[in-house]
Amino acid sequence: MNQKPIRVAVVGVGDFGRNHVRVWREVEGAELVGIIDTNADRAQKVAAEFGTRVLRDLDALTSDGIDAVSLAVPTAEHARIGSRILAAGIDVLVEKPIAASLDEADALITAAKRSRGILQVGHVERFNPAVVAVGKIVSRPMFFEIHRLGIFSPRSLDIDVVYDVMIHDLDILLSLVNAPVVDLKAVGIPVISDKVDIAHARVEFETGTVANLTASRVSTERVRKMRFFQEHEYVSLDFTRQDVLRVRVDASAAKAASAAGPATNDAQPKIGFEKVPTTPEEPLRAELRSFLESVRTRTQPIVDGAAGRRALELADRVMSGILEHARHVQLSSFVPQDAR
Repeated sequence: MNQKPIRVAVVGVGDFGRNHVRVWREVEGAELVGIIDTNADRAQKVAAEFGTRVLRDLDALTSDGIDAVSLAVPTAEHARIGSRILAAGIDVLVEKPIAASLDEADALITAAKRSRGILQVGHVERFNPAVVAVGKIVSRPMFFEIHRLGIFSPRSLDIDVVYDVMIHDLDILLSLVNAPVVDLKAVGIPVISDKVDIAHARVEFETGTVANLTASRVSTERVRKMRFFQEHEYVSLDFTRQDVLRVRVDASAAKAASAAGPATNDAQPKIGFEKVPTTPEEPLRAELRSFLESVRTRTQPIVDGAAGRRALELADRVMSGILEHARHVQLSSFVPQDAR
């Protein structure tokens, strides 16, 4: 059955927004109507590159019959612009982090509820095929080791690496563990910018699960990996390769070996290596398709406003831990600043 295309626009066409424009053009069931950006030259350039048009202002979203918007403006503008778009009856996919503060996140969530609109937060790694595959096999993870390291780039130096990079993994961690955080320690320092460029956090959950996370934008190599352990099992995920390796011990064989004692060689535990099936896809494409489905069916997004707020709240706790550590060690080269 043919369905009317969802008319979409992109507001903010910097690095992130430009990618939204690129992918929206190719998403089945969507019609890219136009783009908006405060930088007129950039807007014209992106519009010409992808065969769309520049809309005059936010009011044009209503007059042009836009159904849904990708919002990729600076974080400080998420709540103000996002609330205005939602109030106009237009659904919003807002880039991460959801907002510049928890109060602003609450304002955005309230605007969505008031307008009965769809609000999705752009935690794109949730749609990485490897993360989707892991979500199907996770049971009771007890320990995570997560590294997200990048080579220096001048992009996003106006915010700390916790909100720019680590927040991806904080969101994934919260979705996999689904329990309150009971303890958190963190350390981070500026290296090139005046913001925190490299950070490490140790997070403990009520379940007893412990996670170590490291995020950097000043490394000599690009690493995007997560490893976690659960009973008789070790799982390794590579975000870049979009693959998952599962190493498992046959529990029955392990029990038999234990009962037989050390002198018996015939009942050694069996270790199996399994590559968990994944279907490679650009995560942004999967994210936009998921948003489109929520818009069409009026169903709750996979990463809704509440999930975006939880990730921001945990990121705030990490930053608080970093500032506390800096004060404790009297790190003279680091003058703590309120991030974002």
